[in-house]
Amino acid sequence: MRLRQEIPSPDRAVHELLELLTRPWTYYIFTTLAAGPTRFGELRRRINGISARLLTERLREMETAGLVFREHTPTTPPAVTYGLTQRAEELIGVFDLLIDLTSRWQKEDSVPRKRIPPASVPLPEPAARRNKSEQ
Repeated sequence: MRLRQEIPSPDRAVHELLELLTRPWTYYIFTTLAAGPTRFGELRRRINGISARLLTERLREMETAGLVFREHTPTTPPAVTYGLTQRAEELIGVFDLLIDLTSRWQKEDSVPRKRIPPASVPLPEPAARRNKSEQ
């Protein structure tokens, strides 16, 4: 059995944040909440395809990480609203940088690249071919 390599302390926080942000549905929840605080039912309707169980799980993980706040109003039916914390608002700039970067890369990838001509030095023949021609 192979032991997991211990992550150095300064990198651990980055690793844990990236692990949370790259879980399925987390980015969609994040970007939906970036438009403003949203009630649970509306959040579920806006994120097409997510189950209530998984949405609840991700929201709890994001709340534990300090990225989402939960506001419960004791009405009938209960009103539960979620929104981004100040900590999460700081991440919006990071996501904007990633969006700009990936957009630039997509543009670069759509432009045909120049083909690099083959090297002018002839490649040696494989040994099997050389032996046949020498006979």
